[in-house]
Amino acid sequence: MICSTLGNSQYGNLKRGISRAVQLSIIAIIIVIVVGAGFYAVISTRSSSTSSSTSTSTYVPSSVFYNNTLTIDASAWPAPASLNQLYAFAGEGPWPNYDMYSVYQPLVSVNESAAYGTGVIQYLPGLAENWTISPDSTTYTFSLRHGVYFSNGDPFNAYQLWLEDYGYYYLQANASNWWANYALFNMTNVNFGPGTISLVNASGVLNPSSQALAIMQNSSWPIYVTSQYQIVYHLDVPFQWFLGTLVSYQGLIFDSQWVLDHGGFGTPTSINSYFNNNPMPGTGPYVVTSVSPNAYVLYQQDSNYWAKNDSALISMQPIFDPGHVKDVEIKYVADDLARYTDLSTGTAQMADIEINDWSQVQSNSQYGYVTEPSWGGQTMLLGLQTHDYPTNITLVRQAIVHAINYTDLYNKAYLGLMSPYMGPEYPAWSNFYDLGGFQDYQYNLTLAQQDLAAAHISNMPAFSMIVWSGCNTCENAAQVIQSDLKQIGITVNLQVETESDAMSVLGNYQTNVANAQQIGQLTFIDSGGGWGPTALTPADDWQSFVSNTSTWGNQAAYYNPIVQSCVNGFFSADSTSTLQSLCTAAQKQIYNDAPYAWIGVSRAWLPEGGSTVYNKNVISGFLLDPTWTGQSSIPFINTITFV
Repeated sequence: MICSTLGNSQYGNLKRGISRAVQLSIIAIIIVIVVGAGFYAVISTRSSSTSSSTSTSTYVPSSVFYNNTLTIDASAWPAPASLNQLYAFAGEGPWPNYDMYSVYQPLVSVNESAAYGTGVIQYLPGLAENWTISPDSTTYTFSLRHGVYFSNGDPFNAYQLWLEDYGYYYLQANASNWWANYALFNMTNVNFGPGTISLVNASGVLNPSSQALAIMQNSSWPIYVTSQYQIVYHLDVPFQWFLGTLVSYQGLIFDSQWVLDHGGFGTPTSINSYFNNNPMPGTGPYVVTSVSPNAYVLYQQDSNYWAKNDSALISMQPIFDPGHVKDVEIKYVADDLARYTDLSTGTAQMADIEINDWSQVQSNSQYGYVTEPSWGGQTMLLGLQTHDYPTNITLVRQAIVHAINYTDLYNKAYLGLMSPYMGPEYPAWSNFYDLGGFQDYQYNLTLAQQDLAAAHISNMPAFSMIVWSGCNTCENAAQVIQSDLKQIGITVNLQVETESDAMSVLGNYQTNVANAQQIGQLTFIDSGGGWGPTALTPADDWQSFVSNTSTWGNQAAYYNPIVQSCVNGFFSADSTSTLQSLCTAAQKQIYNDAPYAWIGVSRAWLPEGGSTVYNKNVISGFLLDPTWTGQSSIPFINTITFV
């Protein structure tokens, strides 16, 4: 059983009443053996009201679904290119990743029971059975599991993994920060491109030729194999959280040989689009059998799944569960009411329900829904452009962060499912969260007016704020802030644009500095729809939001050398106490500079408001994305269990 009944789950008892002051014990790098079913009881759920509803669901016994078909209505189709796992380079996509863990399994996994239940982050074995780490945290040697096969029968080995890694490097056009946006490797000696791919392709990676092996075993390259089941990652800088970059995106494993057999990786400017709707095989328990773009994906259990009879492994690590239903259909249904109708009639047993139909979910006792803990990693924040007038004035930014009525914003835009926080770190990494103990920005109109008066702006211009079309949560949040800032004499013009148009002016730190005027004075990160980490490391949000090396996320175009010293410190051999000292100074600087209004930690599972809702008469539990929706908002289908 994955989850205890609603209202009695471990998470249900903990999700409220955990304050920012709670000191969570974060275990950065550890291999833990977890036994028994206790690891399964991790789904974050919430009881709903027992009051009557205007809509009733048709009860269907779980036996109808067991070994038959489960239907999930999803609110988003994977982007940027459907199911193409090649877009995982640099944490680009696909999002939401329907195939995460059920098709593509991770090299390293996470103890989700601890992460969601208590906030403790523990890295666990995945397809890497074990590993060793050099004392200076620069060399990671992974021993891979034997007897693991992709769904088409190809064996998983170090050669497959080596090609996948360097394939990502090639698709990133040999960028220095090609690894999940982190500049971790010295690629000076690496000469990987079409010639290398052609040479490897000549013999394949299942049994590579001596010429191909010589390249794979070249230890002057930072990633190299030492045997068929051992691979080494040699970092140019010490990074003790490297394991956290392997739990999603680039850490998910696909069949590189199958990629070679079907046209290869493509090029940095033209990634092989064949895989958009023809996903490459993974080692997971489900196989994609059919894809209809922007409509549905069909899955079937793999009868030859390598771990299906390994009860000890499955008990220790539930992500290896072979699944509890033969066929799964994930339907993309754009309309929220249509998804709710499918759920209420039994057409779907699980559905994404957003803000417009949320009251019906809360009023029906047979629905369960997912919430995140108050220390989670899905955050909402408003960028205050530091390179455009007048938000380039610190006093103006200070006025804005105190003019926002956060409680009102939570209730009107985020269903009340929001907990305050002080960024850039998210609370799960308590060793680096709000060092110095600064109070969350408070709604204080008097202080806001005083700050604005002290800025001595005689003719305040109207502010610009771009909102993505089709995102009700984003529009609601923008309207609340528009109204709040009007109280201190700031006019905000809301400009609704398509997501692609709005994002066209955004990019890395340098791009955002250059495009400051086009971005506008106020910018919600992801338009107010939420941000989940790319990698499960404490450096992720620092690197994204407040670094001049940010590749995405620093929409305030913020940089300060004191803050950068903290960011750089994550990639050094400094002791934890030294790093904490650097980040304490950085936190004070950020608090005073106010480049962002740190809106809150979202406890709504869906980034744009609402949650994954399921019929409690049918479904009892499942596991979730360990990067707090950073890679997927779809539960892992192989872990869904039934009443």
